[in-house]
Amino acid sequence: MDTRPLPPFGPVLTAVLTPFDENGAVDYGVFWKLIRHLADNGSDGVVVTGTTGESPTLSRPEKIALYKAAVEAAGDRMKVIAGTGTYNTAESITLSEQAASLGVHGIMAVTPYYSKPPQQGLVRHFTAIADATDLPLMLYNIPGRTSCLIEVPTLVELAAHDKIVAVKDAVGDHDYTSNAIGQLPEGFAVYSGDDARTKDIVYAGGVGVVSVAAHFVGNQIQRLIASVIDENHDEANRIQEALSPIFKALFLEPSPMPLKAGMAALWESVGEPRLPLVPASADTVEQVKAGFEAAQEV
Repeated sequence: MDTRPLPPFGPVLTAVLTPFDENGAVDYGVFWKLIRHLADNGSDGVVVTGTTGESPTLSRPEKIALYKAAVEAAGDRMKVIAGTGTYNTAESITLSEQAASLGVHGIMAVTPYYSKPPQQGLVRHFTAIADATDLPLMLYNIPGRTSCLIEVPTLVELAAHDKIVAVKDAVGDHDYTSNAIGQLPEGFAVYSGDDARTKDIVYAGGVGVVSVAAHFVGNQIQRLIASVIDENHDEANRIQEALSPIFKALFLEPSPMPLKAGMAALWESVGEPRLPLVPASADTVEQVKAGFEAAQEV
């Protein structure tokens, strides 16, 4: 890409968690409050029912109700992106159509997990989802969870679709990301899918992040991205150093276990994760709290 594209959903998107009550049901009241809290603290948008939202354990009616609540709570303050991708193309299409009818601003579709489709299967899967609505689509490339990588030529092919506008890059390979950014068409946006790699991805030409840490430090992440874009390298490095402890702490155990425990300690209870996830350890909670304190230095 010759120039950095504009971020189609804003630079900081929070991969929002799904709160549960003491009986394990979705707590829509706390979810509403959380959406408002994120809007007040640096988030340009939210991704609902993604990995952090524990999408594999949510029913379709729960997902639909969460999209509706997010749109209503966000109002005109934030974008709402519905995480509708599954390993079932037909199910992903139906969920995308239902989300679109509720007024979400975009769709995020993860690479199909478990079935490990070939690259042409990925092209057909994502194209079918993109064709199902008029909404912009963000791809979600996270081979560490799905055992399925969108290879660079496939990503470039998909980026030619007029509704496929962005990718959440959680590949964890800087060479892959740099190579992809160098080949993608002008205007196609690359978001970091890993808080710790946001600075490097934006330096390489990315536009922002789909963040877990923005539950706690959205304003600081906004400043980090702005510093990189402004080429204020010393400031970017200073902010990155201050945020590194919380970035690390939130992934000491499978996400969103540390996040949910940290939110209970630093905001209010959002319930325990649904099985097969379990509550985070006390040591992890202490490290999240310490990371939050360190982040207040910027």
